[in-house]
Amino acid sequence: MVPSIFYRSKAARCLPLVLATLFFAGCGTQAPDQTTPHMQGKAEADSGYYLNQMQQASDDSKTNWQLLAIRALLKEGKTDRAIALFNQLPQALDDAQRNEQGLLDAEIKLAQRNYPAATAQLNNMKPDALDTAQQARYWHAVIVASEGRPSLTLLRALIAEEPLVAGADKQKNIDATWQVLSQMTPEQANALVINADENTLQGWLDLQRVWFDNRNDPELMKAAIRDWQTRYPNNPGAKQLPTPLTNVQKYQPASANKIALLLPLNGQAAVFGRAIQQGFEAAKNAALSPVTPVSAPAAEPASAPQPVQAPDAVASPSQAAVNDLTNETDAPAAQAEQPAAAQPAATAAAPANPGAELKIYDTSSQPLAQVLTQVQQDGASIVVGPLLKNSVDELLKSNTPLNVLALNQPENVESRANICYFALSPEDEARDAANHMWQEGKRAPLLLVPRSALGSRVTSAFASEWSKLGGGIVLEQKFGSTAELKMGINSGSGIALTGSPVSASLPQQEAVTIGGLTIPAPPTDAQITAGSGKVDGVYIVATQDEVALIKPMIAMRAGSQTGATLYASSRSAQGGAGADFRLEMEGMQFSDIPMLTGANPSLQQQALSAVNNDYSLARLYAMGVDAWSLANHFSQMRQVPGFHLAGNTGELTATPECVIKRKLTWLKYQQGQIVPAS
Repeated sequence: MVPSIFYRSKAARCLPLVLATLFFAGCGTQAPDQTTPHMQGKAEADSGYYLNQMQQASDDSKTNWQLLAIRALLKEGKTDRAIALFNQLPQALDDAQRNEQGLLDAEIKLAQRNYPAATAQLNNMKPDALDTAQQARYWHAVIVASEGRPSLTLLRALIAEEPLVAGADKQKNIDATWQVLSQMTPEQANALVINADENTLQGWLDLQRVWFDNRNDPELMKAAIRDWQTRYPNNPGAKQLPTPLTNVQKYQPASANKIALLLPLNGQAAVFGRAIQQGFEAAKNAALSPVTPVSAPAAEPASAPQPVQAPDAVASPSQAAVNDLTNETDAPAAQAEQPAAAQPAATAAAPANPGAELKIYDTSSQPLAQVLTQVQQDGASIVVGPLLKNSVDELLKSNTPLNVLALNQPENVESRANICYFALSPEDEARDAANHMWQEGKRAPLLLVPRSALGSRVTSAFASEWSKLGGGIVLEQKFGSTAELKMGINSGSGIALTGSPVSASLPQQEAVTIGGLTIPAPPTDAQITAGSGKVDGVYIVATQDEVALIKPMIAMRAGSQTGATLYASSRSAQGGAGADFRLEMEGMQFSDIPMLTGANPSLQQQALSAVNNDYSLARLYAMGVDAWSLANHFSQMRQVPGFHLAGNTGELTATPECVIKRKLTWLKYQQGQIVPAS
């Protein structure tokens, strides 16, 4: 009996040791928490992986997998599913999970383009409490929430983000920082109040000053940039120059000694070509600077063409079917008398070459390929033209090695080192309107456009530019003829500030796959009715007769206090508008080229005299004047960042693809007068 008791006691004493051994052995072989590297941004899988891990997890890591799944869904553009999963997060979270929840909350609001709410959420967070990967996401969110508007907050966010990114993302950060600075005027930059220890920011601001002081002279700019790099060796931009400034180091001036001007001089488009030719030759003969008033009309050579006025000729754009020129069958409206606008300083002020040899080629008499061959044989150093859209398309197919300033823009711009695009079109005006309305703080636009191809093109151009600016849904409403508008007034129906969403402005929806076929999701009811009653800006593309009916019809339906600002294209601004019309248009803004808004009254008089007071042709005359200036600055347009010319058709700048963008002058009707809008 004794031995039996002894063995049982020994076994009992050994049992805890065995259990402990098994326990610790189990702990040693248990799989570690795999969420840590994912949460720290070291690995990123798709949402399906994280959702599967979340469903299998039964411990505290389940919430981590859920947070990771939300992040992946947002990255994949599946916002609705991300929001649904976000709303299912448990109440009890640790500090790390709560930080991730707050960051995801801001990122969801950014995906919904609710930038004010995202900013408010980010302001409630402390970036120092986040890990390194989260800090990079935090500062990126602050940057996105700024909507690209230059500010001290945006600059500080970019500077904070820079050390947290690497590779291509670092260059993107540096380029974005430079873009903000290049959008600021020297006055805006000087007004920034920074801290004494913000050395990096001070270096960036000094680089902006160097750029502004030297951008008229590429050679001086090269030297100034090298000096700046010596003075700020630790600045990120000194170690890795912004891409536009890197291009300055490769600047090579192009010759403008022999200019070939390619225009249609026969057929229905001849009247347009001759107006541009007159402006181009006048600028060359008088060596006109972009905004320098001309005391008297320049003497025309004996062979200079005059406006076509023969009974069987096309005497006005309104009589010409030139869809390939502007794709606009109606004539641009004539311009009313305008007040003098503020005259901007010309920043591309290098002297032009009045002694250049000019030869004009008629693109309507032979195929463009033959014209280009002849131009090359004649030894031209730069080509200005062609004018018609189909000719520009042919130009691109030709792969000509010549430097070309095309006087129109293809539907899809191709960036080529030897080609720039300068267009005068309704689409160009619509893009300027989108930028103007955005800068005025409008975020819910409605377009009132004619029921025509013109209306469709304007809508597409506006919506595309609005999307680039970071805007949301654009609404569109089309109207018919003047007779239809009058019927609407007589019936008392008016015009409601509602419309259909422009497809190009709709956010991407989750697609549905059925039987291997992926079908995009249709717009939701909320999208279809988006903006109803909330429109804050209306862009109207209409003639003077049409806008005289449209504005009161808006008031008839919405009341005089709609809260929405009305904007109109230059089609609505005609000569001869009396005081009654100006009073009726109270508060409405409209745009036009600087030459016709008082920036250059002497040239305006000269142009109108040359085209027999046809304001639509006067605009093309001004285009010819600006084309002369641009041709003489071709290398700067292609190679120097921030190119700017205070032109007669607008304040001209060049995009990286060398598309010349025009900022028009905006005016408004106020108490029966026309005054600057700003």
